[in-house]
Amino acid sequence: MTNELWMATAGGLLIGIASVLLLSLAGRVAGVSGILWGAVSAQITHLWRWLFLLGLIAGTALAHEVFGISLPVPSEMPAQTAIIAGLLVGIGVKLGNGCTSGHGVCGIGLSSARSTLATVVFRLSGMATVYVVRHVLGATL
Repeated sequence: MTNELWMATAGGLLIGIASVLLLSLAGRVAGVSGILWGAVSAQITHLWRWLFLLGLIAGTALAHEVFGISLPVPSEMPAQTAIIAGLLVGIGVKLGNGCTSGHGVCGIGLSSARSTLATVVFRLSGMATVYVVRHVLGATL
């Protein structure tokens, strides 16, 4: 197996383990958008949410330093395009009652038909977007 495949496999296993631990120890689903919203909203402060988010950032930095995983190359996408795309993703997360981590990792793992359908819709929407952007509009992102 190539190094990239090992890293992807290890990353997937760590995501799964973290999700199972959060659910079994704290009774919480590891949906990153919900965790982020709960951390920054005016609701009651939940330290675990901030620690979870810090772990996402620290884990990425650790993987970069320890394993020499390269950082992503910055996109040449115009700022307004990135802002519009981010807003559309945010609207989709709100309409879908969760993000890919909540539905795709946790929901499917819990055998939720709703999460399975949501994940299929996420994937199909992503594929359609790439097709339109690259093959209809001719953009290279």
